[in-house]
Amino acid sequence: MSDINNGPIVPRETDRWLSPGRTNAQLVYILYLAGFVIGISSLIGLVMAYINRGKSEAWVDTHYTFLIRTFWIGLLYGLISCLLMLVAIGFLLVFVTVVWVIARCIVGLQTVSRGEPIANPQSWLLGR
Repeated sequence: MSDINNGPIVPRETDRWLSPGRTNAQLVYILYLAGFVIGISSLIGLVMAYINRGKSEAWVDTHYTFLIRTFWIGLLYGLISCLLMLVAIGFLLVFVTVVWVIARCIVGLQTVSRGEPIANPQSWLLGR
């Protein structure tokens, strides 16, 4: 195929962000962090992680599993924290949950940028 000038079609730089791999996993981590400001971005990141899991190298798949578990466990912790706000301990637990999600995203971003897998993607803690 070619464009109007009869030259080869060159993929756009933004296409690599959507295809499974290191760059896409980094984008999902960033979307999770942006979710604290723009809530819908976490859901977009979750959908991207589900769509791309199993379509990339094995080490990247550990990140997708880690990301999916981060979302669902974070949601569970968040709901429990909201329920416990009735007895005041929930306010502290919301803070702990936010720190936990941020820590998992930072650990994930560091390991994916080094090209390493998450050691224990099934972990409820930091995956180490």
